[in-house]
Amino acid sequence: MPRSEPPPAAADARYLELLSRGAAAEEYEQPLLRARAAGAGPEELAALERGKLLALRVRGELEGRRRREAELSALFETAHDLAGLRDLDAVLQAIVQRARSLLGSECAYLTLNDPEAGDTYMRVTDGSVSARFQQLRLGMGEGLGGLVAQTARPYVTESYLDDPRFEHTHTIDSGVRDEGLVAILGVPLMTGSSVIGVLFAADRRARVFEREQIALLASFAAHAAVAIDSANLLSETRSALAGLEAAHAVIRDRSAVIERASEVHDRLTELVLRGGGVRDVAEAVAEVLRGSVEFTEAGLSPGRTVERSRSAGRAVRDGDDWVAAVSAGGELFGALVLHGHPELDPVDQRTLERAAMVTSLLLIARRSAGEAEQRVRGELLDDLLDAPDRDPSLLRERAARLTADLDAPHVVLAARAGDAGGDAGGSGAETAERRIADRRRLWLAASHLAATRQGLAAARDGGAVLLLPAGPDESAAETARQAAGQLGTAVRGTVTVGASAPVPAPVARPGAVAAAYAEARRCLEALLLLGRAGQGAAAEDFGFLGLLLADSRDVASFVRRTIGPVTDYDARRGTELTRTMEAYFACGMSPARTKDELHVHVNTVAQRLERVGRLLGADWQSPSRALEVQLALRLHRLAGALDR
Repeated sequence: MPRSEPPPAAADARYLELLSRGAAAEEYEQPLLRARAAGAGPEELAALERGKLLALRVRGELEGRRRREAELSALFETAHDLAGLRDLDAVLQAIVQRARSLLGSECAYLTLNDPEAGDTYMRVTDGSVSARFQQLRLGMGEGLGGLVAQTARPYVTESYLDDPRFEHTHTIDSGVRDEGLVAILGVPLMTGSSVIGVLFAADRRARVFEREQIALLASFAAHAAVAIDSANLLSETRSALAGLEAAHAVIRDRSAVIERASEVHDRLTELVLRGGGVRDVAEAVAEVLRGSVEFTEAGLSPGRTVERSRSAGRAVRDGDDWVAAVSAGGELFGALVLHGHPELDPVDQRTLERAAMVTSLLLIARRSAGEAEQRVRGELLDDLLDAPDRDPSLLRERAARLTADLDAPHVVLAARAGDAGGDAGGSGAETAERRIADRRRLWLAASHLAATRQGLAAARDGGAVLLLPAGPDESAAETARQAAGQLGTAVRGTVTVGASAPVPAPVARPGAVAAAYAEARRCLEALLLLGRAGQGAAAEDFGFLGLLLADSRDVASFVRRTIGPVTDYDARRGTELTRTMEAYFACGMSPARTKDELHVHVNTVAQRLERVGRLLGADWQSPSRALEVQLALRLHRLAGALDR
């Protein structure tokens, strides 16, 4: 008997069950192997293969989101620990444990500098099994950790013992061998411009640490430095209270300052925990410091001052302002600028610096979430363009998670940065780098515009493609012009945008999005060829050329746009303006010959032509418009003959 094949829903249910229980990746092969062993037909095997690939993609996306959520949760938990700092050892141990867990490393540890001995020593470890390793002391400049402590820069190696960049000593190498470490990443712990220690993540196998992992470990290092700094500050305060009872007024002032710093720290921590933004941080700091605080992005900030702040690791004065660089993992995001404060006491200066650190954490979190959403939107649009045979129900589900309604009419836009002439000046390498940077800025701007309009965007053909909902009172041409202006403003340059005619329901019409994109690209190329870079347009903006650019070849719309007011006037009043125009052009635009053709007085011809001018505009006889009007008249007559 032939084996009965399970319905597609049963196959889907197998993969949904694997997803629901978080099965390992290799388990997703089992349904396919069982079906193949049971003699399943080609169609069932193909369906299972597609289901497997889709389920693995969903699993990967879920794993990525869980990882990002875990990273943000750990950073927020660390900030919360600092707000209630009681035991420095417990806080440092928690930071090291979280760093090891999130980076997936086999070992994590933290060393502190000893100013008196002139070296650095092991302070906290997690995952270490060697007593010798846990008691190591490194001279400044020795080994990877000593080099980080000396240069205040992160260092990473895939295989420490084979890496000639570091000064190897018998003591350090013996400890590393005893622990079995191979790949090591170290980032500095900074307070102000001083290095107070190093935070490490290490594996007992060769491994490449990604840039995001380096930035994440640097964030934990910043928290650890704050914890140590806060603990030292509390220790100094307690000593001052014990030894300076006679200076009650000084102690009272000091306590007020510390209380204010703690209040700021609590407020910033609360902002992070409740998902506040950069503007919220600036407003909170402005209120506490009784001034005006703004965040300026990299490239818009006072360059030299920001670099001084970044290099020094502290806020620096710039005239009557104070500037604190906002950076993490070697990347500069911008700066917090406090206006109108020629003098700033150390605690207020540190408040501004901590606010800059919190701002960097918020920006990293926001960028990670934003890039994940941009990738998802781009993948969905790529499927609509390249894979018209995708299951519409799955496309609808993916779109719904992005708050996009693919059953509503949409307009496809093709956007390109720069002008038709390309880049001028610079070497070939510089030109290529500039183009890559322009394309990335355009993609980011297009993704942001698509997210705000509940649409989709992807990078394609050296530019960007957008799928935006068609507004009820907004034509495709208006959508293109608005997008050109908004994208140009976002990238601070020229962006040219071509638009398609609205697509009624993209998800229900296989191939419709790809055809609309081809039409939008033709409009984009036409704009560039006509020297209209930086503008937006649809086929309807090109007159009779629009008939060639548009997929629909909508002759009736072209006729209505060109001579519709005249034909409507004739229909309402029983006049012969249309016939007069035909005769006028047929007679070489001579009123005298036209009156003979129509057998009317020349004044009648003049009156009729004057009426046409009021209906179509005074320039209707200009060369470019006259050509369109004559074509529309011929198409109108042809349509009338066909109707008869």
